[in-house]
Amino acid sequence: MEQHALRAACTVAREHGVPCDQAAVAYSGSNVLVHLRPSPVVARVMTGTVVLHEDPEAWLKREVSVLSFLAPSGLAVAPSPLISPGPHRSDGLWMTFWEWVAHRGSELRDGAERLGRALRELHDELFAFRGELAGLGDLQRDIDRLLQQLRPAGALTSQRIDSLRARLFDLSDAVFASSLPAQALHGDASLSNLLCAGGRLVWNDFEDTFHGPVHWDLTGYLISLEARGADPDFVDRVLEAYGGVDQRELAPFTVAHDVYDEIWGLYDTQRRGSPT
Repeated sequence: MEQHALRAACTVAREHGVPCDQAAVAYSGSNVLVHLRPSPVVARVMTGTVVLHEDPEAWLKREVSVLSFLAPSGLAVAPSPLISPGPHRSDGLWMTFWEWVAHRGSELRDGAERLGRALRELHDELFAFRGELAGLGDLQRDIDRLLQQLRPAGALTSQRIDSLRARLFDLSDAVFASSLPAQALHGDASLSNLLCAGGRLVWNDFEDTFHGPVHWDLTGYLISLEARGADPDFVDRVLEAYGGVDQRELAPFTVAHDVYDEIWGLYDTQRRGSPT
């Protein structure tokens, strides 16, 4: 899949006059990132996540819309002046194009207060976004679509799949039909989607952007910090720096993230042909 994504990205780049003779895969996970060297352009090629979306083109148009809106703020990766962000499609793969920035991944050593403010600043900027986005109900349906891809095999029984679906829909009232105030969100706020570039913290990967309570982003963010080794005091300081949310309100969203992560993990394992 990496080579497939690399070839498809280079095909589109060449069609638009973007030099890419030294192109290389910069990251391969749920999607593939291709650095179109020597050009300062990165292609984000949708691979594993395509199954989540009934209409990948419409979904990626939302990402482009949100990131174009954010561009003047400098809070997120920006469209490249060398090629339109898209979405583009080549050899069966959907992709978008963005400006490449030299960076390192953000880390706990960037500081709890700074990390908390980074998400608050993003949400404050996104509050004014008025473009069309999917909602939490759409996200629940997307997760169920992913669940429907699972097939009983090995330790993954049909009973476990049914249990996951029941857990997902038990959260309808508390999370996916929540009456909490809603706005545009990142959708997948995590430490891995926050880059440190030239001393700035810059948000990346808005493929999952949607409209919902900030609790969704904040919960996913805190879970990612804990996965990197953040202790309760560090998490509390991040939450304090973010401000305005009672930690008790996050509990059902934590459960929802746990269910989603479990379903995605099982799907990704089957997608890669690994034993369950």
